[in-house]
Amino acid sequence: MVMQEFLDIVDENNEVVGSAPYSDVYAKRLNHRIVHVLIFNDKGEIFLQQRSAKKEFCPGHWVTSAGGHVQKGETYEQAANRELNEDLGVDIKLTKILETPYDHYKMRKFLEIFRGISEGPFKFNPEEVAGGRWFSVADVRDMVKKNQLVHPELAHVIEKLYP
Repeated sequence: MVMQEFLDIVDENNEVVGSAPYSDVYAKRLNHRIVHVLIFNDKGEIFLQQRSAKKEFCPGHWVTSAGGHVQKGETYEQAANRELNEDLGVDIKLTKILETPYDHYKMRKFLEIFRGISEGPFKFNPEEVAGGRWFSVADVRDMVKKNQLVHPELAHVIEKLYP
């Protein structure tokens, strides 16, 4: 039996005004919170994950190193650490680098982006991640520009961080 994921619902100022099941959040276009983590190696490359074919939205697309929904009652930082551990099986020090609203399908997502340093190795969760690899920032910007199987939130994050 799969547990129903509950998310905090937020207003236009990112203040929590309630909670709802994940399915309702998208069905009713409710504003909510998302985290993304960018892992960099010593060469300054970014590790991107390729989403599992089992994912409902954008299967097989490239996305940030780790990311997902901030669950009910969770802080952004707790969510970032949980997602990193769930997706890549690592626990490293993360630093918040950006907050940005992201309007998507008539709802607003409030994104917080964190960065961390790691050389791996990573242990992929097959439910979430098909694989991954290191990319130069220039290569990621080029992928976004050409829209090469890039998740829309990755495109938003890269455009904000590397205009």
